[in-house]
Amino acid sequence: MNKLSKDATLLLKGLIIGKVLTLVVVGGFFWWFWSRLGQQQNLVASRNTSSENTSSILKSQAVTNIPIGSFNYGGSPAWAPIRQTIDSQIQATYPELQLRYVNPVNANPSSSSGIEMLLNGELDFVQSTRPVTKQEQTLAQQQGFSLQEYPVAIDGVAVVVNPALKITEGLTVKQLKQIFTGKINNWSEIGGNDLAIVPFAVPEKDAESVIFASSNESEKTSLGQEVQYVNSTTEAIRKVSKTPGGIYFASAKTLIPQCTVKPLALGYSSDLLITPYNEPLISPQQCPGLRNQVNTEVFEDNTYPITRKMYVIVKEDGSLAQQAGEAYAKLLQTQTVQNAIAQAGFASLNRSKEVAEENSTEASQ
Repeated sequence: MNKLSKDATLLLKGLIIGKVLTLVVVGGFFWWFWSRLGQQQNLVASRNTSSENTSSILKSQAVTNIPIGSFNYGGSPAWAPIRQTIDSQIQATYPELQLRYVNPVNANPSSSSGIEMLLNGELDFVQSTRPVTKQEQTLAQQQGFSLQEYPVAIDGVAVVVNPALKITEGLTVKQLKQIFTGKINNWSEIGGNDLAIVPFAVPEKDAESVIFASSNESEKTSLGQEVQYVNSTTEAIRKVSKTPGGIYFASAKTLIPQCTVKPLALGYSSDLLITPYNEPLISPQQCPGLRNQVNTEVFEDNTYPITRKMYVIVKEDGSLAQQAGEAYAKLLQTQTVQNAIAQAGFASLNRSKEVAEENSTEASQ
């Protein structure tokens, strides 16, 4: 075989091998593409099936007197996870009940501003993280109606600090109160660094009512002069992450998954501290690949020291707005939605009652 024939043979072999490799690569790509497409379609189908099943179950919960119309609601930002997931499902199931979230014009969203808007006729019902105050009820009665509150879930209040802060596992409730009233000013006083404490808080009545709850409103203790006020939890998280001695408290569902702050355990005594997150604690270095998750069980069994009920608040005036608010509250109280509330990071009110009954039965035996 001459040199030309050998070169031609090598060229032909190269072309054949190249085409085979091309077919393998192209075939592999199409296999990957179609398998991924199939997975996407299966995921969408699964979600649609789940949504349809949830909708079907919710429809069968026997909630009556659901009005037709568009209704405005608003209130505490702690309700955001419920608004983002559960409210959309309710509207998909009951399209006749159109819900529109409304922010206050000259104030930050909060339970207080929401109730004020309800009293002023700007909202039809309110999502609140506290019950109605005596003053608010008086203002309502002066207008010829009363305010009714419907409990629908339980939220834990978490405390977070700068991740670099060196401190024991957590704080007692007494220490937390002393920090925010200005009686403890340095972390070294409670086993931490020799570092000034910088407490942050949202400037609203809700912030005080959480850790300074009192049956007598006149006895409620105000926050200390050292407290630096912020407009939102988002701003507070940013400031605590940049302030070595920073500390802040808010809804556990909002704070626990954050990567740039560290949640603390709380308790009535230093030898019995309860974590509002599932252990072990995930470090900032592992986040956001892994995030801390809310431990709703300690809210349900009442072992965590700072919890608050979440309420739907309506005006009892015989209007369609009252009917809409009551229907919304009853939907949230159904077992289907209570399960969804638990998945959203809050404690189920129904489960909390079951735990209380179980504990009562055990205590009587």
